[in-house]
Amino acid sequence: MLCKRTYKNQITLPKKVMEQFDDYEYFEVKTAEGKIILEPVKITPKGETALEKVRQKVAALGLTSKDIEDAVAWARKK
Repeated sequence: MLCKRTYKNQITLPKKVMEQFDDYEYFEVKTAEGKIILEPVKITPKGETALEKVRQKVAALGLTSKDIEDAVAWARKK
């Protein structure tokens, strides 16, 4: 497939290519050996990191630090 660079240095990617990346809005751009490489990136809004989600779930379940320490100790015994 062929793409053209506009006078504003923009490139429109073919629809068939982009259909494979429907869940992505942002792409990391790199160059290597004379090639342009696009890597899809998921942007996570502040407060929605994986760790924050775990903390919210722990809080919702009413678990305490002691509960977590006991669970870790139990898991490490095996």
